Amino acid sequence: MDVVISGRHQTVSDRFRDHVTERVGKVEQLAPRALRVEVLVSHEPARSKAKATERVEITCHARGPVVRAEATHDDKYAAFEQAMDKLLERLRRANDRRRVARTRGKKPAEVPLEAVLTEPAPALEVDDERDLFGAIGDSPIEVREKVHQSAPMTLAEAMAEMELVGHDFFLFQDSETGKPSVVYRRQGWNYGVIHLEVAAPAEAAS
Repeated sequence: MDVVISGRHQTVSDRFRDHVTERVGKVEQLAPRALRVEVLVSHEPARSKAKATERVEITCHARGPVVRAEATHDDKYAAFEQAMDKLLERLRRANDRRRVARTRGKKPAEVPLEAVLTEPAPALEVDDERDLFGAIGDSPIEVREKVHQSAPMTLAEAMAEMELVGHDFFLFQDSETGKPSVVYRRQGWNYGVIHLEVAAPAEAAS
């Protein structure tokens, strides 16, 4: 398993690299088919009177869905440990999902989320660490852009992948309808899904 450690607009010390490499070794215990783990460290400047924070993102690439976690803290070691704990928990959930699927003779995506989660998943922060696209007019608002590659999938598969990346929404193409869709988390075990009906230009104008 390859471990890639990088810093955004900062240099990553050898001490931090050694610490990360040692801790990331635990990933193989839960994901023996993992091919690569990417760790990205970035510094977020202080906003108003708030302290500047360190953000650590960990992404596990394997033969299957990508599993991802992130955390922020004023200390990058603490941020890494928090993100690592989240990642390991999501890998455990994925393993439980596969184990339940095998016992029921189903595919992992066909197993209800409540079959492997002991309590409703909390609403999580949406990833806003994307490449800068530009500002809107004269306002200070910045728009960030990210390209997401994915094969068409069912709603159940989209919900499963949303849990693995730790977002409270997930964009996908519905394999049953062919429509661009978004599944999102509400409260408790409640989820919602939005399907986009693409209209022709003349229809949209009318």
